[in-house]
Amino acid sequence: MRTLLTSAQMRSADQFTIANKPIASIDLMEKAARAFVQAFLRDEFDPNKSVAIICGKGNNGGDGLAIAHLLIANGYENLKVYIINFNEKQSDDFAINLQRIEETRCKKTIINQASDLKHLKADLIIDAILGSGLNKPLSGEFEALVQAINKLNKKVYAVDVPTGFFAEGKLPKDYNGIKAYKTICFQRPKINFFFPESALATEKYEVVDIDLDEAFIQKQDADFYLVEESDIEKILQPRKLFSHKGTYGHALVIAGNTNTMGAALLSSMACLHTGAGLTTASIPQSGLAALNTTLPEVMALPRDEYTRIENLKKYQAIAIGPGLGTEAENEKLLESLILANQMLIIDADALNILGERPDLIDKLAANTIITPHVKEFDRLFGEHDNWWDRVQTAKEQALKQKIVITLKNQYTFICLPKGKVLINPTGNPAMAQGGMGDILTGIIAGFVAQKYSATDAAILACYIHGKAGDYLAQEQFVVTASHLTARISKEIKALIST
Repeated sequence: MRTLLTSAQMRSADQFTIANKPIASIDLMEKAARAFVQAFLRDEFDPNKSVAIICGKGNNGGDGLAIAHLLIANGYENLKVYIINFNEKQSDDFAINLQRIEETRCKKTIINQASDLKHLKADLIIDAILGSGLNKPLSGEFEALVQAINKLNKKVYAVDVPTGFFAEGKLPKDYNGIKAYKTICFQRPKINFFFPESALATEKYEVVDIDLDEAFIQKQDADFYLVEESDIEKILQPRKLFSHKGTYGHALVIAGNTNTMGAALLSSMACLHTGAGLTTASIPQSGLAALNTTLPEVMALPRDEYTRIENLKKYQAIAIGPGLGTEAENEKLLESLILANQMLIIDADALNILGERPDLIDKLAANTIITPHVKEFDRLFGEHDNWWDRVQTAKEQALKQKIVITLKNQYTFICLPKGKVLINPTGNPAMAQGGMGDILTGIIAGFVAQKYSATDAAILACYIHGKAGDYLAQEQFVVTASHLTARISKEIKALIST
């Protein structure tokens, strides 16, 4: 897991690296500039394009000046630096790089007020005005300056963070900072890049290594961690000789209704492809023909209004909710499982039932996994008007209830019983199709059946679910749930074989 740091912690990492490498602050800035330029040139290697680098007078501006020097060395002759002179204060490293740039042929202009920028003409803009650490919206001349830049409708590359964007914490509803095409950030992505509101600030981001002390970074006490493929490879276990279907557990998927059998089929299929030794689907009598035709490997437990699940110890995993319906008999069934202190995987309509029965939330067994999307989450835990607060609530509820909450989005937040939040990086917009949540539930059930812990099952399921979608999205405009299900086992095999 890669530790994700706050802006204050990243500054501490800078200082630790400077003190212990040892390396001078100005030389670390030079490393950052080189890393930025290498990434920039991969995207924009056309020295004929004109470039405007807009620099504040702090260390972010110092980065911008060092970048200007390097771009000139790479043949960008049509380049101009704009120095934002809204106050007298400047950092020492900015002053050093300003002296260096003055010794070159680089053109520069001093901007004393936002209106001075009106004559800026460039194909590309590099934003090096303000760095991370900002905790209030822009105002005054800085706000006017940024609005003027945004109105130019040029491709903007931000240095480490778009000016006006908060690296962590609640993002304001009315973002008034730079709207970047791409942010090239140093050593770690900003925590807020994983929140949907960040789309207003940057279309994409790229992380470049500037050789900060990784051991120091990984030792920091953090709330957020980024899941990596190496983590998945460590968790996954290969199948061993002399194992059999009993070795890999029995999963029960309670899903489907008269008009929603597809959800039950998708969840059961995903569970099957994830590797559960046995999969039983508890479905309405009307769905038996569809199940037997589509998934002959899956056993059936016909469900009616009087159904109670007997002999719970028979199952190593029980998932409930996809396409279930919220009828009274399903509420009673869910309640009976919860009151039996049964660890569950709860999704979709079962979550909607919990939303109407908040008394049951406090009775959930330890390590129960719930998989809400945004609307389901807010029905459970109250309305939220921003994602930072929503994730904080998920973190608090996971800790309080000792459960795992997988809060689904472009980047899924896996909130653990010990209060940490893991961010899953896989997945893409091509997966914005019905049935994807049903698949995720089935994958989780498949891993729990195989005796993976709730935490490991959630981590594996989210990563492999997204990884399968990423593979298919290379050749497909949209990825359907059925296509994705067929890819699950292949992704597991590839990760185990790595």
